Amino acid sequence: MHHRLSGRPGCFHARSGSASVIVLLLLVSGCTLLRPAERPAASPAVAAADAEPDSTAWDDGFIRTHKKPDGTLLFEIPAQAFDRDVLLVSRIAKMPQNLIFGGAGMKARSQQVIRWERMNDRVYLRHASYDAVADSTLPIAQAVRANHFEPVVASFAIERTDAATGAVTIDVTRLFTTDVRLLTGLSSGLRTASQVRRLDPERSLVLSAASYPLNTEVRHVLTFEAENPPSNQATATISLEMNQSMIVLPREPMKPRFYDARVGFYTRQQIDYGEETQGVRPRDFVTRWRLEPSDPEAYARGELVDPVKPIVYYIDPATPEHWRPYLKQGVEDWQTAFEAAGFSNAILARDAPTPEEDPEFSPEDVRYSVIRYITNPIQNAQGPHVHDPRSGEILESDILWYHNVQELLRNWFVIQTAGYDRSARKPILDETVMGELIRYVASHEVGHTLGFPHNWGASSAYPVDSLRSAAFTERMGVSPSIMDYSRFNYVRQPEDRHVPFMSMVGPYDRHAAEWGYKWFPGDLTADEEARRLNAWLTPRMTNPVHFYGRQTGIDQQVDPRSQREDIGDNPVEASGLAVLNLRRVMDTLADWAVEPGQDHETLGGYYQSLVFHYTLYMEHVARQVGGVYETPRVKGQAGAFTYAPVEREKQEASLAFLDEHVFRAPTWLVREDVVRDLVQDGATDAVTNAQVAVLHLLVRPDRLMRMAEYRERDGAGAVSPWELMDHLHESMWAGLGSGSGSGSGSGALYDRALQRAWVERLAWLDAQTGAGTLRSDIRALAVHYLTRARAELTDAPRRGLPVEERAHRDDLLRRIALTLDPS
Repeated sequence: MHHRLSGRPGCFHARSGSASVIVLLLLVSGCTLLRPAERPAASPAVAAADAEPDSTAWDDGFIRTHKKPDGTLLFEIPAQAFDRDVLLVSRIAKMPQNLIFGGAGMKARSQQVIRWERMNDRVYLRHASYDAVADSTLPIAQAVRANHFEPVVASFAIERTDAATGAVTIDVTRLFTTDVRLLTGLSSGLRTASQVRRLDPERSLVLSAASYPLNTEVRHVLTFEAENPPSNQATATISLEMNQSMIVLPREPMKPRFYDARVGFYTRQQIDYGEETQGVRPRDFVTRWRLEPSDPEAYARGELVDPVKPIVYYIDPATPEHWRPYLKQGVEDWQTAFEAAGFSNAILARDAPTPEEDPEFSPEDVRYSVIRYITNPIQNAQGPHVHDPRSGEILESDILWYHNVQELLRNWFVIQTAGYDRSARKPILDETVMGELIRYVASHEVGHTLGFPHNWGASSAYPVDSLRSAAFTERMGVSPSIMDYSRFNYVRQPEDRHVPFMSMVGPYDRHAAEWGYKWFPGDLTADEEARRLNAWLTPRMTNPVHFYGRQTGIDQQVDPRSQREDIGDNPVEASGLAVLNLRRVMDTLADWAVEPGQDHETLGGYYQSLVFHYTLYMEHVARQVGGVYETPRVKGQAGAFTYAPVEREKQEASLAFLDEHVFRAPTWLVREDVVRDLVQDGATDAVTNAQVAVLHLLVRPDRLMRMAEYRERDGAGAVSPWELMDHLHESMWAGLGSGSGSGSGSGALYDRALQRAWVERLAWLDAQTGAGTLRSDIRALAVHYLTRARAELTDAPRRGLPVEERAHRDDLLRRIALTLDPS
């Protein structure tokens, strides 16, 4: 689950899920691998001195492995494996509870490139990097090597040499039983948090080793002494089971495809010092599978052609049988996207073979991509992939499918659709409905494994009224991309008939797949391909369904089109319809969320999800205030500037909406027939926390400074920070001058809490000391509105007010004085 995104896995987090499994029968060009039948017999002299056990005890593959009964692990490295680029992927196969989010199967660190080198009478393991490169025929390549010297990670004595083949045997046990940071699963942050003292080699061991034609796999246990382990604290111990994958990379890397910010792909960044750029210009290339047409001539004529090697995903045998068809469908939903790129049958889903069908099949074999079914409470799914850092070629993917993603899907689906769909009003969804939700998440996660990050801008392409049209949504889906966080159609109303509720692989996905997977003849360079792709892409950017809005952190969402969990081109209209649905759900929730004889745990989950969604919809609107559109462009492309502020009328409409739905307390969120079965007190905090979250989102230094800059540059067409703060001030103190204050009636408790939050936020602004803040109007704004509030509170009539309102005003004056008059 994108600035210039590195190859970070996506996830369906509060979020998303995954589907089936890919089998990639990866051929490494130029790699001659020894097979058992081809191994020459050892000479008599070698045989006499041979410390090797019977040859049947060795596992043949890229590197031959043998684990002795005493736990010693031997590698036999063939001559042709030396000086080859090998991808090292470290995964945490098993771990203690609460160590990290994600569970078993997570990468312990970013993938690394290593090399086995033989010098003198020893073998050295080095860490290689392709962040900086130069053509080896150029003089500057010498400077690259000298200034990017590769560290030696480990050294091994040669125990025996096969005189006939040149293969050498080394004891690698200590590589996997000591604290080699390249292979251990604890980051520096985890070591600090858990107060790790040391790795104990006496409690660390090699479990198994297996070798395959393209990879060698080692399982081992690492045990650390720790003062504060995440679980089992009485043991003062953290034990991890690690899986190390050593994957031989192709001798000839795939031709890279250079990144274009207008299309979403995970990327790798590299500096090529051999380029004539008159300086240093990093270049990004995308991560993608190697798809080549089986019939290039037919492909060139525009016919659909099967690829030489399709992308195949296998379903974990541990997956419940009734979910397997939906996972497979989620994989093969991407067929239409690859057809746009000219390929038929490019992506397939298969059941994993049984031991009887293929006794050699293993999910650890890099030739096979698997959707792994994980049983733990995490409500998530992930679609990471392994790629060649030299070219971006995706080699394999193991999608992590967590069993409890079903609870996340159920809660989100119910809250977003039960307002108009009575079939969603139940504590347990029908199996067919849950199956379709699983299919949706599977499609999303498979998209990550194909190289696609989240496109948070896609869902802004469709007009809100189109999302209520059956004809439109049947054809176009709820969003142009399955890679957006646009789960379900929350703007549909009860009178809207036959409108789909779910996203699907859409027009943006087909557009992105065509850009990323379109095949060009091999005689074109990567730069020539980039020029052709630019000529193809640029005229398409006038179509809003082709817009790519990069994912940013929650606090960095500046473009209101590129937000998580939103749909439609008008946040005010969409959120207004969403609130109508939420209120319908709230009005009926107590009637159907709990079955007779059951406790209220499911009701509690639905209620928490409802309040979360309310807050989310309000934040969608708030981000229009002080928002800036970010539209990646290249020179010569038609359209507006890359950055443009949100139109004044949209910002004003957003503030009016928030006055009605946030700053006027949404007391409908606290229904007695719901909350009295959930909490003994604190129910009002749900409303207050939502109000304060929106207030804090609006009153942020970066937003206020951005608004000041655009006001200076664009004049009265832009909303200034003073206008925003004036509006909020009036909203906070409505009724103060009339003498009514917050009163003691309905909503008064929330009004007082919001006024305190306003004063606290202004005091917080005044305390900011960043250089940008100190030179801006931020602290002047804070002091001005605190001073104004003090004057109005002091002058407001108090006669006849209830005691809680008088005490509230005195408290606010005291709080303001602590900021304005700290002495």
